[in-house]
Amino acid sequence: MIRTALAAAALLSATPTLAQSTTQDELDARYDRALAAGYKALFLCSAIANAERNGAERSPESVERWELAGIQSPLDGLAPDLPFQIQRGPTGQLVQVSVSWADGVSPRIAIHDSQKGCYQLPVGGAPAPFNSVREPKTLADGEVIAPTASLGDVFGRAFGPAYGQDTRTTAALVMLGGEIVGERYVAEFGPAVPQRTWSVAKSLAATLVGAATYRGEITVNTSAKLGLAFNDRRNAITIDHLLRMASGRYSDTPGNRTDPLYYGGSSVEETAQHWPLIHTPGTVFRYANNDTLAAIKAITPTFASHPPAAFLEAVGMDHTVAETDWRGDFILSSQVWSTARDLAKLGQLYLNDGLLADGTRILPEGWVKYVSAPSSPQPDGPFGYGAGFWLFNKSDGIPPDTFAAMGNRGQFIVIVPSMNTVIVRRGEDPAGSRFDIAGFTRDVLESIAE
Repeated sequence: MIRTALAAAALLSATPTLAQSTTQDELDARYDRALAAGYKALFLCSAIANAERNGAERSPESVERWELAGIQSPLDGLAPDLPFQIQRGPTGQLVQVSVSWADGVSPRIAIHDSQKGCYQLPVGGAPAPFNSVREPKTLADGEVIAPTASLGDVFGRAFGPAYGQDTRTTAALVMLGGEIVGERYVAEFGPAVPQRTWSVAKSLAATLVGAATYRGEITVNTSAKLGLAFNDRRNAITIDHLLRMASGRYSDTPGNRTDPLYYGGSSVEETAQHWPLIHTPGTVFRYANNDTLAAIKAITPTFASHPPAAFLEAVGMDHTVAETDWRGDFILSSQVWSTARDLAKLGQLYLNDGLLADGTRILPEGWVKYVSAPSSPQPDGPFGYGAGFWLFNKSDGIPPDTFAAMGNRGQFIVIVPSMNTVIVRRGEDPAGSRFDIAGFTRDVLESIAE
């Protein structure tokens, strides 16, 4: 009887293994192809359609040379060979991009709305009707403002290897006293051509939180309502904890990659909201996309009367689009497309302590001090962290009040209140290459002080 029981137990324990028809490696390889196809569909859609919205142009070949080159492994070895199709509506507007990735399954699809940018459908999602596209808002490009000789020399080094081997600068701009004193672009990126901001969007997210705070709709020290019941300790997580990357929630990778959301067509609700608590909120720094996504989710009810697009318009960021997932939730940890000039305007808003050019206040007084205060657990490494912004409080030769928005592939807005200066650097740096933003900032400040 004992032998029979043991034999039955052995059979039951073996059944899951015997029942598998596909290995984990095969599943991972298939999933990677789906991610690569989603990455390609979304970047082709966003890069081309958002440029055309601004009255500029991007070709698929240009996107492949820049946005689709140097991406992380294993997508870099998959995306180039996946066939794509760009579909346009009767007036010539881009409607959707589809990328085939496996036989017998639906392609990965990115849908375009000219006022909202592009969003991915879930894997296997059906295409949207063509009449979902609105009329574009065409904007003027404007002449490029040449830098002074000394600043131009710094720019020249930035477009070479001086600040990082293999880095690829696409734009550099300096604003002093609210005026652009110099800018430079590579041939395929003029003033009206947007790029994905990546994590610079986190600083825009913190700014939207500030706007909601000023309007009296939220306070940063209230619960972000991540708990699922009254006794769920995640209710103790505040919006402030989320902005400071100190929620105490688990994340499965450094930086919390969120590939299922960024390239896999999942939603903010599926991806970001339900991670478990493993530290007391406010005690540990852990950089995580999910925290920013949760902070924006907490203020989403305010968007009905104050949408992000209205805020961008008020600031004058007319070349910027904040994109969403397929359910309409903003991916403000990464998925914003903007130009160097628009990013400089965001930086100038902080130099003005939340006042628009006409004197209208849209951020609370002292919001600059709030976002640039290292008042929570701090990361290791050369930079501190505030609330949605990185800090240069450890950088020699740079004013200690300097803070910055930073994003993947070399996106930077550096804000220097004591010198009334905003520095923007855009790039498409390949994986593994890092632009020395501290060195660039130091050289720019020296050049404009001469």
